[in-house]
Amino acid sequence: MMFPTGCLGENLQFPEFNGATGKSVVLAPEDPPYTSLQIYLITWTFGGVTILFSNAAGTSVSPDYEGRVNLDRTTAALELKNLRLNDSGPYRLTVTTSDLQNHAGQPSLKVYETVSDTTLIGPQESLIEDESSVKLTCEGSGNITSVEWMKNKNPLTPSNRITYSYDNRSVLISSVIRSDSGEYQCTLRNPASSDTANLRLFINYGPEDVFINGPNEVDSGRPVSLSCYAISVPSASFIWRFNGSDTGVTTNTFTIDKSDITHSGDYICTAHNDVTEINVPQRHLLVVKAGGGGGGLTTGSIVGIVIGVLVAVAGIFGLIFYFIKQRQHSEPGIKIAETSTIYENVDFKK
Repeated sequence: MMFPTGCLGENLQFPEFNGATGKSVVLAPEDPPYTSLQIYLITWTFGGVTILFSNAAGTSVSPDYEGRVNLDRTTAALELKNLRLNDSGPYRLTVTTSDLQNHAGQPSLKVYETVSDTTLIGPQESLIEDESSVKLTCEGSGNITSVEWMKNKNPLTPSNRITYSYDNRSVLISSVIRSDSGEYQCTLRNPASSDTANLRLFINYGPEDVFINGPNEVDSGRPVSLSCYAISVPSASFIWRFNGSDTGVTTNTFTIDKSDITHSGDYICTAHNDVTEINVPQRHLLVVKAGGGGGGLTTGSIVGIVIGVLVAVAGIFGLIFYFIKQRQHSEPGIKIAETSTIYENVDFKK
């Protein structure tokens, strides 16, 4: 069968194509001018060797590409599967259409070895704030052209504490602080593939800001609860001492079901971090007042009783004075002695 041949023009435009070993790529021209025309013949070649040609009778594929190629007869796009490194290079497409025109173009393909087996290697030991430094290293296989670092899904920015190696494969974090905790991610890339690994860092610190929550004064018979708190990673453990003696209580709460005066004194809660090995004590003074527990008198009651007694005493003295005055009027010879005469005959030297 004879096909018309017109002027062969390099009028097909292609972008740059990148592929990864074992993957697929589609070599398709950009906005081909023949999609509305009938295509008589499509030919794809690589390195001067025909990959395939296709006409109205069917498509013939070279034995070397059997099972590795697909053709879209509408756009003349070539899908190349199971890519190999030696598939890199210039390809050529020629299309003959029903308007007696030949259209041609030459795309280029670069095949990269697929990035795989990415691992983010970090420290095995526990990290302590202001003491430890961290080196993170990103390793993997394949054709690696760039490395990207992230922390908590944001770019890991260099600083006076965070420095990168010359090839960007390692990061050094000096004198870690608590905000360095989080999920770190490294991504190894080439133009055709990428692979990512993650590692979570925990920075240990504390205990700090230790405080005890509870009453400083309580009536006898009342229950008492003292709670000890601390900022610490990992969580702090607690030891309670009372007036210098170990209580055996190792929770953050010290409880007295029914208090009495023997519970008055100094309570010391010591917060301990098993990783940093730091101990921070906190002191709390508790006073248990006697007469509590519902059987004693309140301060208001005591004041009322005292006032009542004073009023009664004043009334009694008033009555005595009244009766003496009355007797004085009935018996004129009787006088009320002045205070000074009472002590005239008393010898204070005895």
